[in-house]
Amino acid sequence: MTRPDPRKTAALSAALSGAVDLGALKARADAARQAATAPAAAPGAASPDNGSAPWIVDVTEASFQAVVEQSLQVPVVVLLGASYSPESQQLASSLTRLASSSGGSWILARVDLDQAPRIGQAFGVQSVPTVVAVAAGQPIDAFAGPIADAELSQWIARLLDALRDRLPGIRAGEARAGAPVEKEVPEDPRIVAAEEAFERGDYAAAQSFYSQVLASEPANELAKEGLAQAKFAERAESVDPAVIAKADAAPEDIDAQLAAADAQVAVQQVEEAFARLVSTVRRVFGEDRDRVRQHLVGLFELFPADDPRVAAARRNLASALF
Repeated sequence: MTRPDPRKTAALSAALSGAVDLGALKARADAARQAATAPAAAPGAASPDNGSAPWIVDVTEASFQAVVEQSLQVPVVVLLGASYSPESQQLASSLTRLASSSGGSWILARVDLDQAPRIGQAFGVQSVPTVVAVAAGQPIDAFAGPIADAELSQWIARLLDALRDRLPGIRAGEARAGAPVEKEVPEDPRIVAAEEAFERGDYAAAQSFYSQVLASEPANELAKEGLAQAKFAERAESVDPAVIAKADAAPEDIDAQLAAADAQVAVQQVEEAFARLVSTVRRVFGEDRDRVRQHLVGLFELFPADDPRVAAARRNLASALF
């Protein structure tokens, strides 16, 4: 999977007239997080299918800075596409539909690279469509290529979950959309069945039940945590602790690195496991890099979102990716 290079965004001020200064935005982020106001209407020319939602904007090189400044309040999801690309149009349609019902808990910034090529250059875009999530003036996650609507919904939900306590406008937008910020999960027979399967050691069945829940409720935290636990339990059941030494001796062996990380988490060597996979991400590229990244993100899901070990590892992972 091709990923953008957000390090290049620092050069935007030199490349564009009135370009965004992400460093300055970051410096103002702490002050902005203390505000409890809803996000202001993002500037930009709304296309006809936007309705009255000010949080869906078509971005030009001239308006890019003003739009990204909104990331001090809510995440800005930047879609970098092209009019000639059917995949770009498909992803734009899916993101627009999701943003329309978001209440402004996040902003969709659509960029036509035919009209604003230097924005794509600044993000190091190598293929379209590419999506970059920006928060507090900093790129924090990205993916390239079209993805299924269910996966896209889950990606947005994870983004909001990770940032809700840091960006003040998310809760205001969710309230505007009529969605409770903290929803108590009702008793669900699929959850009950998953828990029972987990207790008897049938981890495959547990994963199936949890996945059914997430297909209809992408933001269901109980199902997310349960699925992560079931996946890990299934892997850890067959992991030989000796794989740690094997991985140390063969850093190029991706399978050994993943198995070693699982073994380390199983014996409470959590920071060591995270460091191992971050180091592997730095060494590999392409599909191998994405495979390791996904495995590491899966391990993050085994722990509370505010676990300092996870927070530190997420920062290190972002540095390794970008």
